[in-house]
Amino acid sequence: MPKVTLYNQGGSQVGDVELNDSVFGIEPNEHVMHQAVVMQRASLRQGTHETKNRSEVRGGGRKPWRQKGTGRARQGSIRSPQWVGGGTVFGPTPRSYSFKLPKKVRRLALKSALSQKAVDSDLFVLDSLSIDAPKTKEVVSLLNGLSAEKALIVTADHDENVVRSASNIPGVKAVALKQISVLDLLTHDKLILTQDAAEKAGEVLA
Repeated sequence: MPKVTLYNQGGSQVGDVELNDSVFGIEPNEHVMHQAVVMQRASLRQGTHETKNRSEVRGGGRKPWRQKGTGRARQGSIRSPQWVGGGTVFGPTPRSYSFKLPKKVRRLALKSALSQKAVDSDLFVLDSLSIDAPKTKEVVSLLNGLSAEKALIVTADHDENVVRSASNIPGVKAVALKQISVLDLLTHDKLILTQDAAEKAGEVLA
Protein backbone atom coordinates (compact mmCIF):
# COMPACT_ATOMS: atom_id res chain seq x y z
CA MET A 1 0.00 0.00 0.00
CA PRO A 2 1.32 3.49 -0.83
CA LYS A 3 2.52 5.33 2.25
CA VAL A 4 2.59 9.14 2.31
CA THR A 5 3.56 11.71 4.90
CA LEU A 6 0.81 13.00 7.17
CA TYR A 7 0.81 16.76 7.81
CA ASN A 8 -1.02 18.97 10.25
CA GLN A 9 -2.75 22.21 9.29
CA GLY A 10 0.42 24.17 9.97
CA GLY A 11 2.38 22.18 7.39
CA SER A 12 4.45 20.15 9.85
CA GLN A 13 4.97 16.40 9.46
CA VAL A 14 3.18 14.41 12.16
CA GLY A 15 3.61 10.87 10.85
CA ASP A 16 2.74 8.59 7.96
CA VAL A 17 -0.52 7.26 6.57
CA GLU A 18 -1.20 4.28 4.31
CA LEU A 19 -3.60 4.80 1.40
CA ASN A 20 -5.81 2.27 -0.36
CA ASP A 21 -3.68 0.52 -2.98
CA SER A 22 -6.60 -0.01 -5.40
CA VAL A 23 -7.32 3.73 -5.49
CA PHE A 24 -3.98 5.48 -4.99
CA GLY A 25 -1.60 2.77 -6.19
CA ILE A 26 -2.79 1.63 -9.62
CA GLU A 27 -1.01 2.11 -12.94
CA PRO A 28 -2.41 5.42 -14.30
CA ASN A 29 -4.33 4.99 -17.55
CA GLU A 30 -3.64 8.10 -19.63
CA HIS A 31 -6.13 7.22 -22.37
CA VAL A 32 -9.02 6.91 -19.92
CA MET A 33 -8.05 10.15 -18.17
CA HIS A 34 -8.02 11.91 -21.56
CA GLN A 35 -11.50 10.58 -22.32
CA ALA A 36 -12.79 11.84 -18.98
CA VAL A 37 -11.34 15.31 -19.56
CA VAL A 38 -12.85 15.49 -23.05
CA MET A 39 -16.23 14.45 -21.62
CA GLN A 40 -16.11 17.12 -18.91
CA ARG A 41 -14.96 19.88 -21.23
CA ALA A 42 -17.62 18.94 -23.79
CA SER A 43 -20.34 19.22 -21.15
CA LEU A 44 -19.12 22.76 -20.35
CA ARG A 45 -19.76 23.95 -23.91
CA GLN A 46 -22.90 26.05 -24.22
CA GLY A 47 -23.68 24.97 -27.77
CA THR A 48 -25.67 28.16 -28.44
CA HIS A 49 -23.96 29.04 -31.75
CA GLU A 50 -26.34 29.52 -34.66
CA THR A 51 -26.41 30.88 -38.20
CA LYS A 52 -29.45 31.79 -40.32
CA ASN A 53 -30.41 29.64 -43.27
CA ARG A 54 -32.24 31.06 -46.28
CA SER A 55 -35.64 30.68 -44.64
CA GLU A 56 -34.58 32.83 -41.66
CA VAL A 57 -32.78 35.69 -43.44
CA ARG A 58 -34.82 38.88 -43.75
CA GLY A 59 -35.94 39.91 -47.25
CA GLY A 60 -35.89 38.15 -50.59
CA GLY A 61 -39.64 37.80 -50.83
CA ARG A 62 -39.93 38.31 -54.56
CA LYS A 63 -38.05 37.03 -57.56
CA PRO A 64 -35.28 39.55 -58.39
CA TRP A 65 -35.90 39.38 -62.19
CA ARG A 66 -37.92 37.35 -64.61
CA GLN A 67 -36.97 33.76 -65.34
CA LYS A 68 -36.03 34.13 -69.01
CA GLY A 69 -34.88 36.76 -71.46
CA THR A 70 -32.49 38.86 -69.37
CA GLY A 71 -29.29 37.05 -70.28
CA ARG A 72 -28.51 36.56 -66.61
CA ALA A 73 -28.62 33.37 -64.57
CA ARG A 74 -32.03 32.50 -63.19
CA GLN A 75 -32.53 33.55 -59.59
CA GLY A 76 -35.40 32.96 -57.23
CA SER A 77 -34.37 35.08 -54.24
CA ILE A 78 -31.70 37.57 -53.25
CA ARG A 79 -31.36 35.63 -50.00
CA SER A 80 -30.13 32.43 -51.64
CA PRO A 81 -26.77 31.19 -50.27
CA GLN A 82 -24.77 32.39 -53.29
CA TRP A 83 -25.83 36.00 -52.69
CA VAL A 84 -24.05 38.40 -50.37
CA GLY A 85 -26.31 38.65 -47.33
CA GLY A 86 -27.91 35.34 -48.18
CA GLY A 87 -28.51 32.39 -45.90
CA THR A 88 -25.81 29.99 -44.72
CA VAL A 89 -25.77 26.40 -45.94
CA PHE A 90 -25.32 23.73 -43.25
CA GLY A 91 -24.32 26.31 -40.64
CA PRO A 92 -24.08 25.48 -36.93
CA THR A 93 -27.30 25.14 -34.97
CA PRO A 94 -27.87 24.97 -31.20
CA ARG A 95 -26.90 21.57 -29.84
CA SER A 96 -25.58 19.81 -26.78
CA TYR A 97 -22.02 18.48 -26.96
CA SER A 98 -22.28 16.45 -23.76
CA PHE A 99 -21.84 12.69 -23.73
CA LYS A 100 -21.40 10.07 -21.05
CA LEU A 101 -18.75 7.48 -20.38
CA PRO A 102 -19.53 4.16 -18.70
CA LYS A 103 -19.45 4.28 -14.91
CA LYS A 104 -16.47 1.89 -14.71
CA VAL A 105 -14.49 4.04 -17.13
CA ARG A 106 -15.21 7.22 -15.15
CA ARG A 107 -14.17 5.50 -11.93
CA LEU A 108 -10.96 4.18 -13.51
CA ALA A 109 -10.13 7.68 -14.75
CA LEU A 110 -10.62 9.12 -11.27
CA LYS A 111 -8.44 6.43 -9.66
CA SER A 112 -5.79 6.94 -12.35
CA ALA A 113 -5.68 10.69 -11.66
CA LEU A 114 -5.39 10.10 -7.90
CA SER A 115 -2.65 7.52 -8.42
CA GLN A 116 -0.78 9.89 -10.72
CA LYS A 117 -0.72 12.50 -7.96
CA ALA A 118 0.71 9.92 -5.58
CA VAL A 119 3.33 8.81 -8.12
CA ASP A 120 4.41 12.41 -8.76
CA SER A 121 4.57 13.17 -5.01
CA ASP A 122 1.97 15.90 -5.53
CA LEU A 123 -0.37 14.48 -2.89
CA PHE A 124 -0.56 15.89 0.64
CA VAL A 125 -2.69 14.36 3.40
CA LEU A 126 -3.76 16.47 6.38
CA ASP A 127 -4.70 14.95 9.72
CA SER A 128 -7.52 17.52 9.90
CA LEU A 129 -8.63 20.82 8.39
CA SER A 130 -10.69 23.16 10.49
CA ILE A 131 -11.50 26.81 9.75
CA ASP A 132 -13.88 28.54 12.15
CA ALA A 133 -14.90 31.32 9.77
CA PRO A 134 -14.20 32.18 6.11
CA LYS A 135 -10.65 33.57 6.17
CA THR A 136 -8.47 33.57 3.09
CA LYS A 137 -5.29 33.93 5.16
CA GLU A 138 -5.98 30.54 6.79
CA VAL A 139 -5.75 28.77 3.42
CA VAL A 140 -2.80 30.92 2.35
CA SER A 141 -0.96 29.87 5.51
CA LEU A 142 -1.76 26.22 4.79
CA LEU A 143 -0.48 26.47 1.22
CA ASN A 144 2.70 28.23 2.31
CA GLY A 145 3.35 25.53 4.90
CA LEU A 146 3.06 22.82 2.23
CA SER A 147 4.86 24.87 -0.47
CA ALA A 148 1.85 24.48 -2.73
CA GLU A 149 0.45 27.25 -4.91
CA LYS A 150 -2.00 25.86 -7.48
CA ALA A 151 -3.78 23.28 -5.35
CA LEU A 152 -7.04 21.37 -5.12
CA ILE A 153 -8.27 20.98 -1.52
CA VAL A 154 -10.61 18.03 -0.92
CA THR A 155 -12.57 17.46 2.28
CA ALA A 156 -14.69 14.44 3.18
CA ASP A 157 -17.87 16.52 3.29
CA HIS A 158 -18.82 19.99 2.14
CA ASP A 159 -17.20 22.62 4.35
CA GLU A 160 -18.54 26.08 3.52
CA ASN A 161 -15.80 27.87 5.48
CA VAL A 162 -13.04 26.05 3.58
CA VAL A 163 -14.71 26.61 0.22
CA ARG A 164 -15.21 30.33 0.81
CA SER A 165 -11.71 30.75 2.26
CA ALA A 166 -10.16 29.29 -0.90
CA SER A 167 -12.45 31.00 -3.41
CA ASN A 168 -10.46 34.26 -3.56
CA ILE A 169 -7.09 32.61 -4.26
CA PRO A 170 -6.19 32.23 -7.96
CA GLY A 171 -5.44 28.63 -8.91
CA VAL A 172 -6.90 27.19 -5.70
CA LYS A 173 -10.18 25.33 -5.37
CA ALA A 174 -11.85 23.52 -2.47
CA VAL A 175 -14.45 20.79 -3.01
CA ALA A 176 -16.05 17.91 -1.17
CA LEU A 177 -14.98 14.38 -2.12
CA LYS A 178 -18.23 13.68 -3.98
CA GLN A 179 -17.55 16.70 -6.23
CA ILE A 180 -14.02 15.69 -7.21
CA SER A 181 -13.35 15.42 -10.93
CA VAL A 182 -10.54 14.30 -13.20
CA LEU A 183 -10.40 17.74 -14.83
CA ASP A 184 -9.85 19.43 -11.45
CA LEU A 185 -7.20 16.90 -10.46
CA LEU A 186 -5.21 17.39 -13.66
CA THR A 187 -5.49 21.19 -13.82
CA HIS A 188 -4.18 21.70 -10.28
CA ASP A 189 -0.53 21.02 -9.54
CA LYS A 190 -1.05 19.73 -6.00
CA LEU A 191 -3.77 17.72 -4.28
CA ILE A 192 -4.45 18.32 -0.59
CA LEU A 193 -6.64 15.66 1.01
CA THR A 194 -7.87 15.48 4.55
CA GLN A 195 -7.27 12.10 6.18
CA ASP A 196 -11.02 11.52 6.40
CA ALA A 197 -11.39 12.24 2.68
CA ALA A 198 -8.52 9.89 1.80
CA GLU A 199 -10.07 7.05 3.83
CA LYS A 200 -13.51 7.73 2.35
CA ALA A 201 -12.08 7.73 -1.18
CA GLY A 202 -10.47 4.37 -0.47
CA GLU A 203 -13.84 2.97 0.57
CA VAL A 204 -16.01 4.52 -2.15
CA LEU A 205 -13.76 4.09 -5.18
CA ALA A 206 -12.16 0.72 -4.35
